[in-house]
Amino acid sequence: MYFVTAIAPSATAREIAQQPEVWPRIAALVARERARLDGFLAPLLKNPELRIVLTGAGTSAFIGTCLAPALVRHLQRRVDAVATTDLVSGPQLHLQRTVPTLLVSFARSGNSPESVAAIDLAEQMLSAAHHLIITCNPDGALAKRAATLPSAVTLLLPDETNDRGFAMTSSFTSMVLTAALALGALAPDRVPRIASAAAAAMTGAHALAQQLALRRFERVVYLGSNELRGLAAEAALKMLELTDGRTAAMSESVLGFRHGPKTVVNDRTLIVLFLSNDGYTRAYDCDLLHELRRDDRAGAIVALGTGGRDLDNVEGLEFEGLNSASDLEMALLDVVFAQILALRQSLEFGLAPDRPNVAGVVNRVVQGVSIHRWPEDA
Repeated sequence: MYFVTAIAPSATAREIAQQPEVWPRIAALVARERARLDGFLAPLLKNPELRIVLTGAGTSAFIGTCLAPALVRHLQRRVDAVATTDLVSGPQLHLQRTVPTLLVSFARSGNSPESVAAIDLAEQMLSAAHHLIITCNPDGALAKRAATLPSAVTLLLPDETNDRGFAMTSSFTSMVLTAALALGALAPDRVPRIASAAAAAMTGAHALAQQLALRRFERVVYLGSNELRGLAAEAALKMLELTDGRTAAMSESVLGFRHGPKTVVNDRTLIVLFLSNDGYTRAYDCDLLHELRRDDRAGAIVALGTGGRDLDNVEGLEFEGLNSASDLEMALLDVVFAQILALRQSLEFGLAPDRPNVAGVVNRVVQGVSIHRWPEDA
């Protein structure tokens, strides 16, 4: 793997680089579980009243925000992305007792206190709760709790997806892919092409990220719409995590950026725009791209996506032969660049990517959370 050997070795570098090799294994895993999944999901999905809630904490929450638009489009039903951190602090705002609900829980380790608490609250507060658990750790508290549930299916991902680095990378894309395949938002025959495209883009992503990291931008803004809006949020979190907060990072929707957040732009700001493959949405992306170039205030503007005349003379990364790819597929490709950029920026600061938080107050698995009991009569 060129990418791993070209930089200081770390678990994080290895886990980023392994993704194109892991994704076909994820597709094979879901295929093996297809009969069990269909037996569980088919009766639920026949109910037009079923609500799907995608939940997780931190990066695992952004799995839901990436997936929700694609699942709404595919399933033509209500799908909500609700972070466990929101669900646990205000369950009465997010769980409706009489609405049958499929809670899809994502977790790398499954040991964050909110992961189990969210399931317990769903069991306590919903008259019809069902669970699809997707986790990378068979020994985590979430997997163990799932084994006790009357209506649940757990998908355990390959051990290498349980990222050992501080920041979630291959665990993120593997769980996105697992849920997309399990719930039908992505066809299995698309996976080899996405994996091949990611592998082919690695060298270019590495080179571009290195050039940008050397410029030591103080601020990075990630922009995207729909599925790519969730990805932008995850990209910003990766930059904050791996640079120990030394690079300020934020995310916004393409149309929302003009409504105040654009004031963040100065000559020390890098803007990364994730271009949609949907023609209608992409028109708005290109409008903003051209506006930012006219403004000439940002230190750099980078666009990621498939080709087109709107990308002429624009710095960025182009994915060839994927004009028919969905934005969910594009998110899997785009995030690899975001991970590499954050890793490169981390190394430029002299940090250890596997343990970037110098003060030691932020941990791989969150600590210090006390779960308070929700009153039975609430």
